[in-house]
Amino acid sequence: MATHYLVSLPFQCMEEKQNKLLIKNMVCQRCILAVENIFRGLKIPVHKISLGEIDLERKLAASELKQVKEELNKVGFELIEKRVNKIIEDIKKAVIDYLNLGMDNENLKLSSFIVKIIPYEYSYLSDLFSTVEGKTIEQFFILNRIEKVKELLVYDQLSLTEISYQTGFSSVHHLSAQFKKITGLTPSHFKRIAADKRKFLDKL
Repeated sequence: MATHYLVSLPFQCMEEKQNKLLIKNMVCQRCILAVENIFRGLKIPVHKISLGEIDLERKLAASELKQVKEELNKVGFELIEKRVNKIIEDIKKAVIDYLNLGMDNENLKLSSFIVKIIPYEYSYLSDLFSTVEGKTIEQFFILNRIEKVKELLVYDQLSLTEISYQTGFSSVHHLSAQFKKITGLTPSHFKRIAADKRKFLDKL
C-alpha cells in the first residue's frame, strides 16, 4: 500500500457530484429522520438518504442549496465541501459502524476496521483526525461508546451484562470502570438519575 502523507492532501473544494450531497455529523438513525424532514419541508425530492450522504433526484438550484445549508445548520448538520472533511466524516462513520458490531468486533482492531474502509495508512488517518478534531480516533470511539451505554441505560431494556456485550466491553467491570472515568458516575448511579428525571417529567 502506498504511503500517504498529511501534506499531500489538497484542501481545495471537492468537485460537486451533481446529484449527491455529503453531510457532516450524521451518526444515527434519528439523524436520517431529521434530514428527511428537512427535505420534505423544502419539497426537494430525494432518491435515498443514508448516514452522511443524500442522493438527490436532480441537481439543486443555487437558491435551493442555500436553503438546504441553512436548514441543516439549524439542527447541527452541515454540507461537506472539502476533501479533508469528507475523510474525517468517513472515519467517524467507520468508528460508529465498528461500535455497532458490539462483541462481534472483539477479534478485529478498530484501526484494521477503518483502513479496510478508507484506503489510507492508519498513521496518516490518525494524524489527520487529531489535527482537525483535537482528539484521537480512539478518544472519539471511547466517547461514542459511552454515549451508547448511556442511551441503553436510559432505555432500561437491557441488563448491564447485555449492555456491555452490545457495546463491545469485555466485562461489566471494564464497562463500569471506563464509564466512571468518562462521566464521573457509575452506570447504576447514572441510571437512577435518569429514572428520577423521567419520573419528574411524567408528573409535569
